[in-house]
Amino acid sequence: MLRIVLVSLCSLAILVNSIWAMLALWYQLPWSLPARLAACGLWLLGTLGVLFMLWSGTTLWAILTYLAMLILVMLWWGRLEPTHERDWADDLARITTGVIEGDRVRLKDVRNFHWRTLDDYDVRWETREYDLSQLRSVDLITSQWGLPGIAHILVSFGFEDGRFIAFTVEIRRTRDQSFSAIGGFFKQFELNVLASDERDAVRLRTNVRGEEGRIYRVRMSDRAMRRLFIAYVEEGNRLAKDPRHYHTITANCTIIVYNMMDEIIKGLPLDARLFLSSHLPSYVKQHGGLVDRPLGELQELGRFTERARDADQAEDFSWQIRQGVPGWESLR
Repeated sequence: MLRIVLVSLCSLAILVNSIWAMLALWYQLPWSLPARLAACGLWLLGTLGVLFMLWSGTTLWAILTYLAMLILVMLWWGRLEPTHERDWADDLARITTGVIEGDRVRLKDVRNFHWRTLDDYDVRWETREYDLSQLRSVDLITSQWGLPGIAHILVSFGFEDGRFIAFTVEIRRTRDQSFSAIGGFFKQFELNVLASDERDAVRLRTNVRGEEGRIYRVRMSDRAMRRLFIAYVEEGNRLAKDPRHYHTITANCTIIVYNMMDEIIKGLPLDARLFLSSHLPSYVKQHGGLVDRPLGELQELGRFTERARDADQAEDFSWQIRQGVPGWESLR
C-alpha cells in the first residue's frame, strides 16, 4: 500500500513538471509550429515511458531517466537570457530613461504617438524636461479589457504647469507577438518601462483598443510623489542597461509598482489584490491612498471612457478625463 502511495505521488510530480516542460518548449523553441508540436510530442512520449517504468516496478530507472530529461531541459532553460536585440513593435522599440539633476529631470524617449487605429499611427519619440518641485499630483489609472480580475495599471504624474506624464510597465513584444498571460510565465517577453503623453497611452486604451478606463486621485505626500517619479526613472535606466524578463505574476505592471512603493512606504503587505490587478484600487484605499469616499463611488465617478472618447485629440484631454473625479473637483 505504501509503495502505491509513493508511486502515485511521484507520478503526480512528474506529470505536473512535464506540463511545465512542454509549455516551456512550446513558448520558447524558435521553431515552426510542426517542429514545436513534434518536440512536445517527444517529451510526452518520454514522460509516458517513465511512468510505465515507474508502475512496472523499475522505480530507480524511471527516476534516473526523468532526472536526466529534466536536467537537459533546465540547462537549456537557464541559457534563455533577456535581450534588447529583437525586432520590437514600433510602440515598444524604446525604453524611457532619464537624467536627474536636483529638481530637474530630463526624460529621453517619451512616447507620444498619434493613434488612428492599432495599425495606423504616427511614430513620435520625444525628450521632455520636468521640474520635480512643481509636481502636484499622482493618479492611478486602470484599464480593463474583459479578462476577469485583470487590468493594466498606469501611474500618471501632474505638474503645476498643467502637464501630465503617464508611466506604464509593459511587456516588450516583437512585431509578430501578441500578449499571452501563459506565455508570460515562460520568458516569452521582456519588460519595458515607458513614459508617455496621456493622449498616447491613455487614449490608445480607451479610444483605439476599446478598453474601460478608470482614474483615481492618489493621496501622497510631496516627498513620496517625488520618490515614486524618481523610482520610475531609475527602473527605466536599469532596464535600458540590463534587460529583464516579464513574468505574469512576479514582474508585471502591478508588482513592479508595488516594489517601488514598498521602498517608499515600508511594510506594505502582499495581498491577492496585487495579483488580481483590477482590484488594486481597493488595496490602495485600504491603506489610505485614495480620497475618503466609498470605493464604489470612486469607481463610478472615476470611469472616464466616454469622456476620453469625447475629448479624443483635444489639447486638454487630460483635464477632460478628470472632470468629476473625486479629488479633481476643482480643475486647473
